[in-house]
Amino acid sequence: MVRVRFAPSPTGYLHIGGARTALFNWLYARHEGGVFVLRIEDTDRDRSTDEYIEAIIEGMKWLNLDWDEGPFRQTDRFDMYKACVERLLAEKKAYYCYCTPEELEERRQKALAEGRPPRYDGRCRNLKEPVPGRTPSVRFRMPETGQTVINDLIRGHVSFDNSQLDDFIIARSDGTPTYNFVVVVDDVDMKITHVIRGDDHLNNTPKQVHIYNALGYDVPKFAHLPMILGHDKTRLSKRHGATSVMAYKEMGYLPGALVNYLARLGWSFGDQEVFTREELIKHFSLEHIGKSAAVFNPEKLLWLNGEYMRNTPVGELSRMVMPLLIEKGIIVGDPSGIDRQWFEKAVASLVERSKTLQQLADAMRFYLSESVEIDPAAKEKFLNQETLGYLADIRDALARIPEFTRDNIEKAFREVVEKHGQKLARVAQPVRVAVTGGTVSPGIFDVLEIVGRERTLKRLGKAIKLAGYEG
Repeated sequence: MVRVRFAPSPTGYLHIGGARTALFNWLYARHEGGVFVLRIEDTDRDRSTDEYIEAIIEGMKWLNLDWDEGPFRQTDRFDMYKACVERLLAEKKAYYCYCTPEELEERRQKALAEGRPPRYDGRCRNLKEPVPGRTPSVRFRMPETGQTVINDLIRGHVSFDNSQLDDFIIARSDGTPTYNFVVVVDDVDMKITHVIRGDDHLNNTPKQVHIYNALGYDVPKFAHLPMILGHDKTRLSKRHGATSVMAYKEMGYLPGALVNYLARLGWSFGDQEVFTREELIKHFSLEHIGKSAAVFNPEKLLWLNGEYMRNTPVGELSRMVMPLLIEKGIIVGDPSGIDRQWFEKAVASLVERSKTLQQLADAMRFYLSESVEIDPAAKEKFLNQETLGYLADIRDALARIPEFTRDNIEKAFREVVEKHGQKLARVAQPVRVAVTGGTVSPGIFDVLEIVGRERTLKRLGKAIKLAGYEG
């Protein structure tokens, strides 16, 4: 059975690159009917925090990437790592190193100055006796000749010259194990069959392969994902925009849209761009992951989010936008008093013009507020002596209609348009500015029906007064 894992280090929030790695592992497990494991690699005690662990889990849950086992924490497993270190020492596959950090740095700088690779020179490799007064670290004894070949499922055969791989530390002098060692022990203990991760880990792979071999474990299959670049073809960073997954939630993106977009960063299935989650699971395969770096395109993500907004049931969309309306102060007090059918009708009228939940929430303001602020430029252009007659006649006509429905509103407009011999747009735009505060909105008849008679007449009256007419 396929068993994969997502193993983030909690030294920061869940970012776009990590989320894509999690997604590809999740999709592969679901496609193959396998197991998806969540493991927190928190051996870096100086940088790992519980806050970041919670943030990573929150991001995973928001993206609906459910795990089958975990979350496991490496800091809970130190006894197992210690036993494996002692085993390697006993079998002479590892050795104690008494070099101090200062000595190692001095040698590194000298090697760089002389144009040599800054590798550990192996001077403790064959020590017979301990060095008094020093607490040693433990280094793994790497082969000094030959090559290590990785049969990567994405990149193909990748070879490493063993002479360029130094003896690396597997346990620090304080006893804490290091990443390249514990990741192997964990993957074996958790029976991981496929390691799917970013290609920034590729150079770690030969070290890990030799740990597998030294401990007598089967080596899993590796698949190293190409990195994600910004629009300028440099590694994706904060200067390219938000990189934290939860930042996209705050900006009003839907989790399904972000999942869809991340899936397409390096993976493809024909020319299809928009996928349901079920389609992603059905079609996903490692064979369709490209070798080239993927470029993150914020505009394409925004377009895709708009597509998801339009395809989301209005009831669900209404539920998602409600917290933003409260947060922005557009809804004050208990929202349970708001008529659900009316609210969903308002949401439905705006979704075609909204690409994010934030845009939708802002657009809802004129429906939910008692009054609106009128844009000064729109006021100057459309609320003036030339349009006052239209506004006054529309106000009076709307006040007379028996029921404030779309059809009756449209009839009232037609009467005024015919009276003044104008096109509908000439009459509708001043009304739109008066009722919504701006020049862009859904169809004016739909808008007025949703705003309601009382607020519509009140806003029209205010607009007339703003233009200096008291009639």
